[in-house]
Amino acid sequence: MRGAVEEGRVCEEFSAGYYAICTAGGMLSAGTIHLATTPFDVLKVNMQVNPLKYRAISSGLSTLWREEGPSALWRGWSGKLFGYGVQGGCRFGLYEYFKKFYSDVLVDQNKSVLFFVSSASAQIFADVALCPFEAVKVRVQAQPTFAKGLLDGFPKLYKAEGLSGLYRGLFPLWGRNLPCSFSISMIMFSTFEHTVDWIYSKVIQRQKEDCSRAQQLGVTCLAGYAAGAVSTFVSNPADNVVSALYNKRADTVCQAVRSIGPVNLFIRSLPIRFMLVGPVITFQWLFYDTIKVLNGLPTSGGLSRHAAEASQAVLSDEGGRDFDRVSHSNTKLR
Repeated sequence: MRGAVEEGRVCEEFSAGYYAICTAGGMLSAGTIHLATTPFDVLKVNMQVNPLKYRAISSGLSTLWREEGPSALWRGWSGKLFGYGVQGGCRFGLYEYFKKFYSDVLVDQNKSVLFFVSSASAQIFADVALCPFEAVKVRVQAQPTFAKGLLDGFPKLYKAEGLSGLYRGLFPLWGRNLPCSFSISMIMFSTFEHTVDWIYSKVIQRQKEDCSRAQQLGVTCLAGYAAGAVSTFVSNPADNVVSALYNKRADTVCQAVRSIGPVNLFIRSLPIRFMLVGPVITFQWLFYDTIKVLNGLPTSGGLSRHAAEASQAVLSDEGGRDFDRVSHSNTKLR
């Protein structure tokens, strides 16, 4: 089975080509999956900005359709496709890079620490890349007269507010996605990685390389949904703050928190985010790992046999050197 998984591999793991495939896979998976959820994202933003009018998912969708037509459900699609595509490329590609980098530097650290610092490092760059797209997307979705999309939205926002307008929501975006490095980063990646380890060791009880591609992708789906469900609840307060800031319902984070209220920070738009984030993250991981598999690379997460064998070889080699040193010392004593 191991040969079947490795058949057709286009590059070695941790090479420049490997990181390029991971980045491209992250861009395609994140961009297309977020594009497919645009109608729900439009409703989510409007529920956050105008909760009295948009109270529920079904009535909110029908209100948008009736008042503004079916095209209203796809407002901001270009921001979803390109913005989250760029973010996904940075998030997945840089996570793979930083995970290898930190595992070489922080040799004796717990795996959760490695997942945290790797995902946090990647998320910082990913959100810097996403923020201008998100600024335009949220305005387009909640303010129909603002712009039609990215092409006219970018220059209009930049002309009106300058660079600060494009990055107005960067700190709350980090607040959403760096405890999303406790959620969509640490909890998305760490929960995903630990769930993969648990499924292979406790449920399947086989190495990843001994499983078929279909089994590996099934594990990816289960682990992806677990990561998405947890991250949804943790990141919901900051997501509400981001929408309030972008649509000028508040000027500062503190003002937004006071106006929304502590309870509403957690529950406002939560049902629709459960509908969005869990499946979105699941399909992102599935699409991402499918791209890796089609290029002959292993799926994400879990300790590969190569790593296990290398680790065992290092331990054996160190043990042998220690034994030789002890034997040599004993010989000298005699």
